[in-house]
Amino acid sequence: MRESIPAVIFAGGKSSRMGQDKATLPFGGYDTLAQYQYEKLKKIFKDVYIGSKTEKFDFDAPLILDRYGASSPMAGLVSVFETLETADAIFVLSVDAPFVNEAVISKLLCADEHSDAVIARCCQKVQPLCGLYRRSCLPHAKATLEADKHKMGILLEELDTYYVDFEENEAFLNLNHPKEYESALKLIGS
Repeated sequence: MRESIPAVIFAGGKSSRMGQDKATLPFGGYDTLAQYQYEKLKKIFKDVYIGSKTEKFDFDAPLILDRYGASSPMAGLVSVFETLETADAIFVLSVDAPFVNEAVISKLLCADEHSDAVIARCCQKVQPLCGLYRRSCLPHAKATLEADKHKMGILLEELDTYYVDFEENEAFLNLNHPKEYESALKLIGS
């Protein structure tokens, strides 16, 4: 049975370190990394959305467009909760973390049920775009965004955040640079 809370793939970043939009790079037998992530999450969640600044994808997936000018996960998080008005919680995953698997997601979803956020942490490094956010975080996120602060770590410090520790560093490999993307292609066999 698939999870009833919505999942949102955050794919609205600038990709400045990659030199091109990483969400649109081919990956894992799919035309884009975004489609790879979408198809993976569709096996786990009933409803999956892509958060983006623009309509840039060639496959059929529901989009949540950022409502704010800033290119930041904070703007994306606020936009998602403002769009999905009835969602009490959402699972978020960055488009550039293709090795986060069902075991990681299950461990996060089974964690503490009373926190504002349940976030992955690996080797003491917080993964703010891999976790569960509850609607209770929205006022804090809006205030942080209005203060022109865009670091998710600032928000997580203000919230009642529960961190779930992982040891498998490979699951949190982010594709920020061309060399990381090339390495990931070899790992996935694309």
